[in-house]
Order: sequence, then C-alpha cells, then structure tokens
Amino acid sequence: MRLDLASSLVRCCRKLADAGLIAGADGNATVRSGANRAMVTPSGLLKANLTIQDIVEVDLDGKRLRGHRKPTSELDLHLRVLRLRDDVNAIVHAHPPTATGFGVAGEAFDACILPETIFEVGWVPLVPYGTPGTPELGDRIEPYVANHDALLLANHGAVTFGRDLDEALMRMESLEHTAKIILTARMLGKVIPLTAEDVRRLENLRARSPGVPYPGCPVEPEEK
Repeated sequence: MRLDLASSLVRCCRKLADAGLIAGADGNATVRSGANRAMVTPSGLLKANLTIQDIVEVDLDGKRLRGHRKPTSELDLHLRVLRLRDDVNAIVHAHPPTATGFGVAGEAFDACILPETIFEVGWVPLVPYGTPGTPELGDRIEPYVANHDALLLANHGAVTFGRDLDEALMRMESLEHTAKIILTARMLGKVIPLTAEDVRRLENLRARSPGVPYPGCPVEPEEK
C-alpha cells in the first residue's frame, strides 16, 4: 500500500472535519493507486480520527486487496466514477451543510453567479435521490459523471472529482463557499447572475485549462 496516498486520505478527512463539511462517520474519499486499484476510507469510523492503518485498498471491481477495515459504504459510487473518468484520480463525498441544504430544497447550482465557481468547479447539477450505500445511487450519478466535476445529491450531500485529492477537496470547499454566498445574497434580497458573455469567457478559459470541459451554465440569451 502506498503510504503517501494513505496519508493524503487521512489529511483530507481531517480537513473535511475541521471545516465542518462532514460530521462523525459521515463522508468518504478515494484516490486512485494504480491502473486497476484505489485506496478508500473505511466505513463506520470517525473520519477526523482516521490513521494510515485504517485505509483500505481495493480493485476497481470492489475486491479488497489490502487493509483490515470494511471499505466505505459508498464504494460503488466511487468506483463507478473511476471507471468512467480516466482523468479523475480522486473523489470526495461530504455533507457540506449549506450546499446540502440546496439539495434538500431541490435546487441545483444552475445560476451563473461567481467567476471562481464557474472556473474551478463548473455547473453543478442536482442528481435525483438514490438510496445511500446502494447501487441505486451509482445509477443516479452515472449520466452526470462525464461532463461534471461536482454534483449535488438530492437529500444527501455532494461529490467532487479531481486529478488529485487536493483538487477534489478544493472543489468541495468551493462548493460550500458558493452556497453560503448565494444564500447570503438571497437574504439581502437579490441575486444578480453573470451575463451570457461573461459566462462564455469563463468557459473558454476553463476549456483551455487542464481537465475535462463541461457543458456550462444554462444561461438565457441576453435581450437585444
């Protein structure tokens, strides 16, 4: 088992807990460790207290290769993403409170508001509810995986993907930060989206950066 990757998973979970993006045994993370294998967090343990010895290595079919713990209950979700996206090497699933609130309210991040969110995360759709820890949730996310780097899960939480664990974690932090800003703007009484031209410029910048392009925010054409 690669100790550097195991250590990065432990650090990631502590950062998620410290930032209030998970609580208790919530959340999970995965990092690709080889052509047909991945290292994942265990099920049922306080993520803030994980050690390197708690990390589990599996193949992309879910067979445990190393480690004595039971893999995360969301293993199917993580492995589907790794099988569908060769460019993704890390996945973070958390329950960021404000962003999850949008998912509970049935709302996607489908308004183009913040340049940083568009550039770093992209359009974040709302995935219909699927029972956590079952293949149903994996079935729900599959149609969205190819063209998105972050997903809101209805009544559940959020998932972010990255070329490495730092990028996946950054996107989760950005998702929650965006949710807080949008909620604050609503409390102040008005949310002003970016114009279609502003969004096109940001999408062009993101398309030229490393990573997979995404379909962009569903903005309405500007009135002539």
